Amino acid sequence: MPALLELNEVSRLYTNGEEETVVLNKVSLTINAGEMVAIIGASGSGKSTLMNILGCLDKPSSGEYKVAGQSVAKMEGDQLAALRREHFGFIFQRYHLISHLSAEQNVEIPAIYADKNASQRKERARELLTRLGLGDRVDYRPNQLSGGQQQRVSIARALMNGGEVILADEPTGALDSHSGKEVMSILKQLNEQGHTVIIVTHDPLIAAQAERIIEIKDGKIINDNYHQITANKVKKETTAVLASSYLGQIFGRFTQALDMAWRAMVVNKVRTLLTMLGIIIGIASVVTIIVIGDAAKSMVLADIKAIGSNTIDIYPGKDFGSDSPEDRQSLTIQDVYALKQQSYIQAVTPQVQFSTRLRRGNQDSPATVAGVSDDYFSVYAMKFAQGHSFTPDMIQRQAQVVVIDQNTLRRFFPTKKEVIGEQIIIRNIPSTIIGVVAEQKSNFGDNKSLRVWVPYSTLNSRILNRAYLDNITVRAKEGYDASVAEQQILRLLTIRHGKKDIFTYNIDSLLKAAEKTTQTMQLFLTLVAVISLVVGGIGVMNIMLVSVTERTREIGIRMAVGARASDVMQQFLIESVLVCLVGGLLGIGLSFGIAMVASVMLPDWHFVFQPIALVSAFICSTAIGIIFGFLPARSAAKMNPIDALARE
Repeated sequence: MPALLELNEVSRLYTNGEEETVVLNKVSLTINAGEMVAIIGASGSGKSTLMNILGCLDKPSSGEYKVAGQSVAKMEGDQLAALRREHFGFIFQRYHLISHLSAEQNVEIPAIYADKNASQRKERARELLTRLGLGDRVDYRPNQLSGGQQQRVSIARALMNGGEVILADEPTGALDSHSGKEVMSILKQLNEQGHTVIIVTHDPLIAAQAERIIEIKDGKIINDNYHQITANKVKKETTAVLASSYLGQIFGRFTQALDMAWRAMVVNKVRTLLTMLGIIIGIASVVTIIVIGDAAKSMVLADIKAIGSNTIDIYPGKDFGSDSPEDRQSLTIQDVYALKQQSYIQAVTPQVQFSTRLRRGNQDSPATVAGVSDDYFSVYAMKFAQGHSFTPDMIQRQAQVVVIDQNTLRRFFPTKKEVIGEQIIIRNIPSTIIGVVAEQKSNFGDNKSLRVWVPYSTLNSRILNRAYLDNITVRAKEGYDASVAEQQILRLLTIRHGKKDIFTYNIDSLLKAAEKTTQTMQLFLTLVAVISLVVGGIGVMNIMLVSVTERTREIGIRMAVGARASDVMQQFLIESVLVCLVGGLLGIGLSFGIAMVASVMLPDWHFVFQPIALVSAFICSTAIGIIFGFLPARSAAKMNPIDALARE
């Protein structure tokens, strides 16, 4: 029968620059199953290095080490982790318990990495703690336990997956004499039950309790003595903890990593909140800009549509600013009649406009007077608060009637509710009010100027004494392409005038330009917010790197009890993603709060949180967690367990 553990000419060298230090020098050793061995030696003799090699925490620089006949040199990292997880159990001088986990959770760790069934895992952890006298302390954290109790938790953890070989490094070194005796008693009981127990110590009294004492000095074995200790050894117990199914293992690993990540976040609340801060601000900025940008765009487009959707303005001349007297007189009322005959036109109105002062009694005020037809108010979809529009008869007989706006109503009739039939004077011509236009709210700013409308025929013949028009406004029929209507209008009037002496302005082009402008501005602001997200991601990476440094010993403990490099990497990646997701949720909540405040300040704005904005926020949070969490996670996964365990 081959030896359980076999070292053949094993050496361990450490290099510091050009200088080499020999810690183990061609050590040959065999340890059989069921032995209780004490490795004794002074500090610096190489006994801890020997234990680390035996426990597959370290590899020899030369020579061969076999576990149950298999060479360790040929094994990859995950295979070594499996050996530590399935065959070895470590008991450390300083216990090496994870501070934010309970006694039960500390004991469960090896079984978690062995993909054991969750309920049976928990049951076995409680059973081991109860057997070791800690049945009433299963929910206590390490700082609530005495040194002896913490060492018992460490022993229970070593036995979780069976603990075929128990490696105890100075197990009584940090304990008082009474606790030390209890721990040694437990180790002897474990040996009697069939466990192979290897104790590393500098204390001859501890070593004397083993049946075999190996003395090491300056990296060499100088004595290997057996002495008889009467003990009734029994067959080692087998663990009844069953492995989960393959899918159950994957899900179990994920949920356990998620649980451990959450616990780590809760323990370090302030650091976690500071880590999240950049993500919270970034996500809140992105979502808020999208929501407020959509609301602003809707309001701007609504205002433009209120001016007149599907409308086309026709002006004399070649372009705005054209001052040719001949061109300025190119539009006439006959053009209006010709346009009314076209099948694609819903309404047409001429416009003649000038500025003057309105008078009523001893009151007067500057105002803009526009001469229009009865179609004007339907072209611009204007509603009446009082009265009505002009009738065709009023247009034909050049009636002295006027429609006023709300500003004019407030200026000249501050106390009257009904003003139909009242008169105001326009350039010494008394005009009877027949209608009051309803107020139209605009997000472009409040217009305080006074506007009134009279029949174009009245304005041209009685006031301005001219035959030409300032412009014509056309409304195309619903469903008809405004750009096509614009081309047809240009062709018609060019033929009528014998030359192109007019130009058009399509309100839909203003609509498209405004939409494009708002989208561009929203995109720009979103990019600025994304930059803040990236900065937040860099902050997450930096804090996670600090976290890896602070938790180096915890990483070493996990690796010592069998965690694969992928397990460590998964945990830190999940932690990073979780931080970013929680930060994303808080950011979305902050953006809801900002929208509520904005809705109070801007009651006419409608803030809608589109699902795409929320989904994008979650995707961004997850992506940032993965991208910026990868480097810290990889750094943690690449740690050497020996170096990690040595970090305080």
